Amino acid sequence: MTAIHRRLVAVYGDSAPNYCTVTRWFNEFKRGRQSLKDDPQSGQPSDAVNPISIVAVKKLIMVNRRVKVSEIITELQISAGSVDNIIHEHVHMSKVSSCWVPRNLNVHDRQQRVASCQEFLHLYTSDKENFCRRLVTGDETWIHHWDPESKLESMQWKHVDSPPPKKFRTQPSAGKVMATNFWDSEGLLLIDYLPSKMTITGQYYAELLLKLRDAIKQKRRGKLSLGVWLLHDNAPVHKSVVAQQAVRDCGFVQQNHPPTVQIWLPVPVTIFCSET
Repeated sequence: MTAIHRRLVAVYGDSAPNYCTVTRWFNEFKRGRQSLKDDPQSGQPSDAVNPISIVAVKKLIMVNRRVKVSEIITELQISAGSVDNIIHEHVHMSKVSSCWVPRNLNVHDRQQRVASCQEFLHLYTSDKENFCRRLVTGDETWIHHWDPESKLESMQWKHVDSPPPKKFRTQPSAGKVMATNFWDSEGLLLIDYLPSKMTITGQYYAELLLKLRDAIKQKRRGKLSLGVWLLHDNAPVHKSVVAQQAVRDCGFVQQNHPPTVQIWLPVPVTIFCSET
């Protein structure tokens, strides 16, 4: 064996195998070994990024879009770098937060919204200069305070070319207050907070419309003379006899409002997190 090792060093120099390796291979051939290749070994391949692991990662993500990288690592027993490589370079997905929308509209609701948009487009083309000045929007909204789901908790995997996920429901409220808001293109006109243990009635809303007229008179000089287009939803209190009479008494022109449309008031709202 010593002679064999010397001959290998003479030929290959520093690249020659060491004496222990020569001894091991000498004994292997002495026992009858003929192959020069390593024996196949069980267990994980040296390169974890392979077709089997790619399919496994994709399957885990498709079953649970919110699965975490740490959970994939634990399940498949591969490194974080391999998981990241598979997700971005082979599965072509990225993790993004859900986009909150008011509700999921059906076909009929969408058709109604198209019709309403066409009506407003007609109003705009007939009076482009004063369209934004004449339009006043009103809506009621609950101001909630609760422990919201964080953006990190709502994140889930998606393909690069697929739309972002959506959330249609919020967590149960720990407390809330009803706010009635009216605004136009220049900003907020009137905001009213409903007293505790009260509900909005037709008479209550009619009085708000009278307050709105006074607010417009004070804050938007000349708007009443142009004629106000009032846009509010189809809530029962808005369609009540006393509320409709108040619309006429104020000189407002009520515009058609499609069902299920939700409009957000651009004012800051404080979210309080409970201690539980």
